[in-house]
Amino acid sequence: MFGETTAYSGFSVDDLDAARGFYGDILGLTVEDAGPEGTGMLFLVLPGGARVFVYPKENHTPAGYTVLNFEVDDIDRAVDELVGRGVAFARYPGFEADDKGVVRSAHGTAIAWFTDPAGNVIAVLSNG
Repeated sequence: MFGETTAYSGFSVDDLDAARGFYGDILGLTVEDAGPEGTGMLFLVLPGGARVFVYPKENHTPAGYTVLNFEVDDIDRAVDELVGRGVAFARYPGFEADDKGVVRSAHGTAIAWFTDPAGNVIAVLSNG
C-alpha cells in the first residue's frame, strides 16, 4: 500500500527560528519551508534527499530518544568540527565516553550525542 508513496519522520521544536539556524547554519543541512508560507513548519533535507518534518509545538517536550543519527567516516573530525561550531556533547550515565564525549565499542563503532536548541537528541556515529 505505501510502497509507492513519500514518507518522512518528524519531531517538534519550541522555537522554529532557532531550529532553522541550528540545522541550517550549524549542521549545514538544507532547510525548506513546509506547507504554505507562514505556516511555521520546516523540512530538513538530509544527505541523500530524505526529508524530516520539523514543526513548532507550544508545549514542546524534547524527545526522549535520538531523533536523528548522522553516520560519518571520521567521528573525531566530525566531533571537532561540531565543537568548533559551538555544539556541546552530552554524556549519559552507563556510557563510558572519552574526553571528546565519544563512546567507543571494542568492535570499532563509536557514537556521540548532542542536542538541538529544543533539547532533541541527535547522534553522530561511525562504524569504524
